[in-house]
Amino acid sequence: VVTRDDVEESLKAIFQFVKDKEQLLKDLRSQIEETKQRISEKKRERDYWLEYKNVGSKIHAEKISSLEKDIKEVKDELQRTTEYYREAFNAVKEENESLFDRHMKLLSEQSLKNAVGYLDKNCRREIEENQWLKEEVKIYRKEESDLKASVQLLEEENTSLVTKLVDIKLQNLRV
Repeated sequence: VVTRDDVEESLKAIFQFVKDKEQLLKDLRSQIEETKQRISEKKRERDYWLEYKNVGSKIHAEKISSLEKDIKEVKDELQRTTEYYREAFNAVKEENESLFDRHMKLLSEQSLKNAVGYLDKNCRREIEENQWLKEEVKIYRKEESDLKASVQLLEEENTSLVTKLVDIKLQNLRV
């Protein structure tokens, strides 16, 4: 004996079973769609990488070699520029040192003049006389070197004349 409640429950169970199967079917369809989308996405990715492998990798290899060449040129230019600036720095440094030395010399001369200005008359006169004596010593030394040179020439000339005289006397003795 089957009662109406049993039939209704059985129908409800069947209806629930069909509903569950439809939901399952719907879920499977959505999973199939998602899988198809992932497959098409992976296919596009695979096509992209195949295209890259066949064409793009060559282009990138050319770009890489071009960039490496550019890097080498920049390094060479940097080295040349560094050397240029090093030489310019050394030249400026030497010029600054010579200017500094000249400036220090001028400052010392100026300070000497200023110091002399503060001395009394006797000390200034002694300094002026000392300067005059130094100039005189320079003049005498130059004259001395000139006289030594003229004496040297005269001695050489005298030696050659004596040699000629001795030669002439020897010839006269032979005759």
